[in-house]
Amino acid sequence: MRRLMLFLPVVLAVILGAILYNGIGKDPSHLDSALVGRQVPDFHLPLLQQPDKMVGPEQLKGKTVLLNVWATWCPTCEMEYPYLMQLAKQGVYIVGVDYKDDPAKAKQWIEQRGNPYAYVIQDNKGTLGFDLGVYGAPETFLIDPKGIVRYRQVGALDSQAWKNKIKPLIDKIGQGG
Repeated sequence: MRRLMLFLPVVLAVILGAILYNGIGKDPSHLDSALVGRQVPDFHLPLLQQPDKMVGPEQLKGKTVLLNVWATWCPTCEMEYPYLMQLAKQGVYIVGVDYKDDPAKAKQWIEQRGNPYAYVIQDNKGTLGFDLGVYGAPETFLIDPKGIVRYRQVGALDSQAWKNKIKPLIDKIGQGG
């Protein structure tokens, strides 16, 4: 038994080394999503600018959509926002999900900074975020015209993520991929 205890630190070091080695070189902004390849979850939530109007997944069909989960309390969302404005000016169709936020603050945020979104869904309780598997804001989902989630970007959407990951997928979707 005593000899077995001598090998225990070696075994633990090997196990820890294997776990660490497995994580080397992986993109920390990429988290697998159970939704990739599946339909957007069912939801019925109000619009930020028109709280009496409800929207659901059917409004995300028919065009390629970037579904951007954001909030006014999120400092990374503020960093990401100018790039979203740039994409919107280029004609990228972006739908916002105001996540666990105060609607009045969200409206003020958009009024002060401009609006990159075709429309903004209010997700005050985080139900859509939960169904999407959101860990926190910002997260962006690429949704194809059939309403299928094709990609999930965790963290800020920037030029590198756009150029290397999202834009090639959009181009592929446009070619029937």
